[in-house]
Amino acid sequence: MTDQPTPALKEIFNTERLKHIATEMTAVYPDFDGKKFLKLAQVGLADLSVMQRMARVSECLHAVLSLDYEASLQVLRALAPRLNSGFVSMCLPHYVARYGAHAFDQSMDALKYFTAFGSSEFAIRHFLRSDLERTLERMHDWSLDDNEHVRRLASEGCRPRLPWSFRLEPVQADPTLAATILDNLKADTSPYVRKSVANHLNDITKDHPDWVLDLIEGWSLDNRHSAWIARHALRSLIKQGNPRALAIIGAGGKPEVEIVDVKVEPPVIGLGEKIALSFTVKSTVEGSQRLVIDYAIDYVKANGSTSAKVFKLKALTLPGNASEAVSRGQHIKELTTRKHYAGRHAVHIMVNGERLASTAFEILG
Repeated sequence: MTDQPTPALKEIFNTERLKHIATEMTAVYPDFDGKKFLKLAQVGLADLSVMQRMARVSECLHAVLSLDYEASLQVLRALAPRLNSGFVSMCLPHYVARYGAHAFDQSMDALKYFTAFGSSEFAIRHFLRSDLERTLERMHDWSLDDNEHVRRLASEGCRPRLPWSFRLEPVQADPTLAATILDNLKADTSPYVRKSVANHLNDITKDHPDWVLDLIEGWSLDNRHSAWIARHALRSLIKQGNPRALAIIGAGGKPEVEIVDVKVEPPVIGLGEKIALSFTVKSTVEGSQRLVIDYAIDYVKANGSTSAKVFKLKALTLPGNASEAVSRGQHIKELTTRKHYAGRHAVHIMVNGERLASTAFEILG
């Protein structure tokens, strides 16, 4: 059986989806001109990215709806539960961001409603950029909401470095601006919310690592939800071997271990093939140890130099004089975030932030 290529993400907004949107709009608003919507929405569609297509949909809805903003929101509220994709429903918050700046309270209520169907995380950032204080105040209220989608929006929407969006420079410069939101959510019962809080804090570690460490050191990590957030929030610092971050998760001590039988197989590969990394961690002391095990690959760059990328492997408690076999497979293929070049790629085993063993594999040109 031949593997079929994965459709490009932008195909979420393909012609069939546009027809679905037109059909459902007509169902909730019979005067909607579906033919005009489809004609406008499909112009140059093939050349648009997924985010551009999302914007195109909201712009075409606006062009076809002959209603004022308040009436349009009522129609779009009726449309939201009828859309067959959570990602597609994000065109509705985009509509709010694009056309609702003049009606703050109405727009905030709409974003709160729409976020349960997909997410309003991108749209809310436009209001944060134009009216930071008032928008953060509303998001603080959302952080106390009964709905997990709304609470998650409170954290995700004001992340300093949200992927696929512009940075929030004021929050990036001063993380205290959103501190009360994070405090309200630091022990949230929802995994969906906790993941967002961890990602928000991990964003902050890129600019203010000590601020995050001070914050988390003040938490009660006896709470398992807070402990989960702490581990994931500190992941970048843990990969860097930051001693305070390692201490917070109980792996701050010097590792008393040996790394043996380190192998990468096959040692020579072509692009698109898979390597298998394996080794054994052997304790050299009688007491148990909390260990965080990672590995780093020195990727060859176009100019022949290398740049290390750290990957998480596992965290474990190793009993005294015990051994643990560790293995991991990894495809070496082109990514949007990484281009591979021929040459020798060193692989380093790291325990509690210390590089303890190395091996290598070669990518053929």
